[in-house]
Amino acid sequence: MRSPATFGVMIARGDLAVECSYQRLAEVQEEILWICEAAHVPVIWATQVLENLAKNGIPSRAEISDAALGNQAECVMLNKGEHILQAVETLNGILCRMQSHQNKKSSMMRKLKLAQFFHLHS
Repeated sequence: MRSPATFGVMIARGDLAVECSYQRLAEVQEEILWICEAAHVPVIWATQVLENLAKNGIPSRAEISDAALGNQAECVMLNKGEHILQAVETLNGILCRMQSHQNKKSSMMRKLKLAQFFHLHS
């Protein structure tokens, strides 16, 4: 039996901004993330993630926030640069810290205690 083809979606935000305009970029990339999660399709977060850090050794504040949003994807793509090891270490730290706040598009919710409720009312 032949296995189904595997695929993913790359959110290449430079190209996406050309297609939908920069005013709608954040909204459209958010919608793509939601749709892909609902369809169980992996997402690659791409285009200039930590680019200043990788090339110049100093990230911008916007790059740090942008990298944190990569937590909603299965993969984050970094472009090469002289400081790529520092960029990888920084990205790893950001994503590890973000995991405790949110897992993709799902809020971290407490355990439900329905069994206890039904036991008291039977």
